[in-house]
Amino acid sequence: MSQVAAWTGSRRLLKRLRDVMATEASAQTRLDQIVRVIAADMVAEVCSAYLLRAGEVLELFATEGLNPGAVHKTRLRVGEGLVGDIAAHARPLALSDAWSHPNFAYRPETGEDIYQSLMGVPIQRGGRVLGVIVVQNRTPRSYTDEEVETLETVAMVIAELVASGELVDPGEAKGTDVAILPRRLDGTRLNGGLAIGVAVLHQPRITIRQMVAEDPKAELERLRDAVTVMHMALDHMLAADDLAASGEHREVLESYRMFAEDRGWLNRIHDTIRTGLTAEAAVQKVQNDMRARLREVTDPYLKERLHDLEDLTNRLLVHLSGGSAEAPNALPDDVVLIARSMGPAELLDYDRKQLRALVLEEGSSTSHVAIVARALDIPVVGRVAGLLDRIDQGDPVVVDGDNAQVFVKPGEDVLQSFRSTMLTRAEQSARYEALKALPPITRDGEAVSLLLNCGLLIDVANLDATNAAGVGLYRTEIPFMMRASYPDVATQVELYRRILDLAGDRPVTFRTLDVGGDKQLPYFNAGTNENPAMGWRAIRISRDRPALLRHQLRAMVAAASGRRLVVMFPMIAEVAEFDQARAMLDAELQRAARAGAEPPQAVRVGAMLEVPALMWQTKALLERVDFLSVGSNDLLQFLFAADRGSQQVAERYETAEVPVTLCGEMASRPIEAMALLGVGFRSLSMPPAAIGAVKMMTRSLDVKRLARFLDRQIDSPHHSLRELLRAFARDHGVVI
Repeated sequence: MSQVAAWTGSRRLLKRLRDVMATEASAQTRLDQIVRVIAADMVAEVCSAYLLRAGEVLELFATEGLNPGAVHKTRLRVGEGLVGDIAAHARPLALSDAWSHPNFAYRPETGEDIYQSLMGVPIQRGGRVLGVIVVQNRTPRSYTDEEVETLETVAMVIAELVASGELVDPGEAKGTDVAILPRRLDGTRLNGGLAIGVAVLHQPRITIRQMVAEDPKAELERLRDAVTVMHMALDHMLAADDLAASGEHREVLESYRMFAEDRGWLNRIHDTIRTGLTAEAAVQKVQNDMRARLREVTDPYLKERLHDLEDLTNRLLVHLSGGSAEAPNALPDDVVLIARSMGPAELLDYDRKQLRALVLEEGSSTSHVAIVARALDIPVVGRVAGLLDRIDQGDPVVVDGDNAQVFVKPGEDVLQSFRSTMLTRAEQSARYEALKALPPITRDGEAVSLLLNCGLLIDVANLDATNAAGVGLYRTEIPFMMRASYPDVATQVELYRRILDLAGDRPVTFRTLDVGGDKQLPYFNAGTNENPAMGWRAIRISRDRPALLRHQLRAMVAAASGRRLVVMFPMIAEVAEFDQARAMLDAELQRAARAGAEPPQAVRVGAMLEVPALMWQTKALLERVDFLSVGSNDLLQFLFAADRGSQQVAERYETAEVPVTLCGEMASRPIEAMALLGVGFRSLSMPPAAIGAVKMMTRSLDVKRLARFLDRQIDSPHHSLRELLRAFARDHGVVI
């Protein structure tokens, strides 16, 4: 079948369905008529519609060709049989011999045993599967791609009928969990902080009232006008004062704006309009196709592109409908935004004065919306399983970003506790601000250097806000993880130069690329390892792929021209690894000198102590390094054989002339930081939010007295010294 013929057939079928949808008949009657029209038009002996009911069950709602007595009686679980498989994976199936498929499930009451071939597609709306539409034939039939696409288009019409709520109560899609009791939902911390507010479900839905175009040329013109208005609106958004500062959030929004002009996306919409759909229906059809193709994708970059495309689709549909892509006006004063996923621009549609927190069913720390939310300084919790099924519009919500928890319909005692905590935090913040200009010196005169852990430009901007001494750890892999391809030397030079510019006279310690394990690059296959944390990662990848490290070091040398350059190599397990990495840096310094470039003013090179084997080589190592940095996160999991990603064991074990810095999470908690000072550390690197609390602890501590106390505990049989440290702090006025 030619493409022109396929388009003609699709348009004819759509016009017939439009006539059915325009009648005043009940939804069930219209669905019965729809399956008859489809069967006749597609020359199929059977057409059946299965709709999703509560409990993840697909019920036969209408059929032409199967036993009418099976309607509303035949049921399949999602994942059961071919129909269940289509629903479970949200993808079409076209089989010339359905009986031979391993998922085929025979239902004798339907009388389908005489039908050999089957084609089915999911009925979807807004990313949710609402059911399945199936056609069957007695004899083997090889369904064409055009026929599958036609049935997918028809499924969009049925989706609008199902969404009306006349066939299935919309509440059933949320399962049977209708309890009004308070609930706690757990997720992943994407940005810290506390917030109390009212749930606002971000589910932009534009009802497409006309699927079939009367005049395709007019629809193409409508699309062009809507795209132009959308581009103008995005330009206006990017001009907002609170988004003008440079940083990753700015780069994210500008790349999003460029994506809005993607010719491939727009051309696919043009082609779909020419099949006979309205502009709105074509936009939604292209999005459904893209969502189906990318549903199983795990690549983080492609997932971000899908989220951006969802955002643009919703935005374009709004403009086609004649509205504006802004959030609803009637919003509560304290908005806790609830979404499966979001594009970065969608977040900015909401009034920043009302926005208190963001909770996502998906998301990661490097997702575009999380980066923009961080720039707005609101708490964000992501990866909350089943979020949209467990929370309703208007529910009172408490978001604890620090502990990655969301409390739905909290009791008054919980609310009061969080209000008290938020008030205490506000008072603490005021006290921390008063300490900002004061140096972190202990009561007995020991100077301590408090540094920041950073991974984004927006983190470096916190140097002024916290008055930290510098950046003790800049995780260079984070910007790499946000890109679609490996950044070339010029791009890296620009990034590292901007970091140094923001830091001014304060030192920045660049940790070279630490990828692999749980940190994957979308454009680099590090393979799979049975124990990823101990597999091919960090310096091991750099040694085997030296060009990666050479280019990164070349960019750092160029960016630090005339300034200090501090470089740290991660995951060093033996001195030979450090020697090889140091030799690469020396080679790049020599290369720059030969080119006549101004060299860095000074170069300091260090290693991360995070592999226990290196502790037995410290004598040789100390002769080579300018400093050491203890990476407590990996060191503890290797030392105690305790996976830091496991909730069961991550917190089970306690911790207790070359400068040594600690740059793990330990340093961010006052009681652990106090213990580190007690055993001799004088340089701690931590997230920006921890600086105030650790500085207050430091200024209230007599560190020599603490050291004597810890000396007496060295042979203690206790599993943990935490309570003893708390008692010491309480007895000696240390603020923890």
